[in-house]
Amino acid sequence: MTAQHTIAVLGLGRMGEAVATRLAAQGRQVLGWTRSGRTSGSFDTTGDPHEAVAKADVVLLALFDGPACRQVLDTVEDSLRADTMVVNLGTIAPAEASELARRIGASYVHAPVLGSVPAVAAGALQILTAADPDTLDRARPVLEALGTVRRVDDASTAAALKLIANSSLAGAVLALRDALQQADALGLSRTQALDVLELGHLGGLVARKRPFLDSEDSETKAATAVGTAAAPAGGTADFTIAALAKDMNLLAAASDMPLRCVSELANAPGGPESDIAVAATARAPADSVLAPLRAYIRGHATGDPGHFRAAFLPTAHIEGVRDGVFVSWPLDEYCALFDGSPAPDEPARSRRIDTVDVHGTVATATMTLRHGPDTFTDIFLLVRVDDRWRVANKAYHRHL
Repeated sequence: MTAQHTIAVLGLGRMGEAVATRLAAQGRQVLGWTRSGRTSGSFDTTGDPHEAVAKADVVLLALFDGPACRQVLDTVEDSLRADTMVVNLGTIAPAEASELARRIGASYVHAPVLGSVPAVAAGALQILTAADPDTLDRARPVLEALGTVRRVDDASTAAALKLIANSSLAGAVLALRDALQQADALGLSRTQALDVLELGHLGGLVARKRPFLDSEDSETKAATAVGTAAAPAGGTADFTIAALAKDMNLLAAASDMPLRCVSELANAPGGPESDIAVAATARAPADSVLAPLRAYIRGHATGDPGHFRAAFLPTAHIEGVRDGVFVSWPLDEYCALFDGSPAPDEPARSRRIDTVDVHGTVATATMTLRHGPDTFTDIFLLVRVDDRWRVANKAYHRHL
């Protein structure tokens, strides 16, 4: 692709503007368009998508999701020339990618990218590319101006691989959150914790996102630079919580498998337009939601049923399989199992709260109990009633 060819970039959000700026800086003729009417000093723009497409040899789609891709293509389809390539850089569902490939035909290139705005500026994207071989040869010079082209068999596979890659990113962000919460609990300074984390497996993420993470109060300071008067403490978001949550919803729907990070991202601090790093600054569960779980632990440690009555709602049931038979004890029957004295081997026993997930006025929690030769997994449903958390029900599994 030589400099005299025109590239239309449809969608001038963070990524679209960065892509258009990169290509224009390399001497390519770029004409950008966005539904918001945004203009740029780095490349030419137009308010008419038909004008952008009619002049283009390559149309780059840098749009938020599958419906946006369909809507924009519906608008400009009549203006596409027969030899115009449509290169889709967006993250969409595998089924949506297949649909667009069938619709556009041999001139369609599905090319989701790994990397965000800084990688675009450096020409360091990893581009998962599915296309007809001849079409890919024609599109390659433009794509290689943005990063490394990695050939993938088909559009659906490229889309699926992009979602898996973003799933690992979501996992890394939440792993970083957990590490920072534990550092806070141990009384470590944020700077000290980040310095060490930057040396380990999360080092690349920490180094890239350090401006969003450095402050102990970054959770409360973080806000989006889009649609607000003030920029966030860490600067403009490269990749937003909303975009990553969208991708994880696509993955959950496509795989029909549970994906815990979907709900955790939905509850992230800073708002949906904050950078994904802000999700790592979420505070640990409040002591109030941990209080009934700790009371439950004290009940086992002391054998005093009063702690269980403090932990559970009066209507609670404790359920599981005991000696091969399902049991469902009301709270009074469960408390009657305890005589007010600790077990003889109490010093060797242990209990650990494994997870707590809060969703407004309800929460779930899991706990591991090691009682002599027996290990139990307890699963709790908690409810906030009258500004106090209580266990509404507990189910358990005894590991044999």
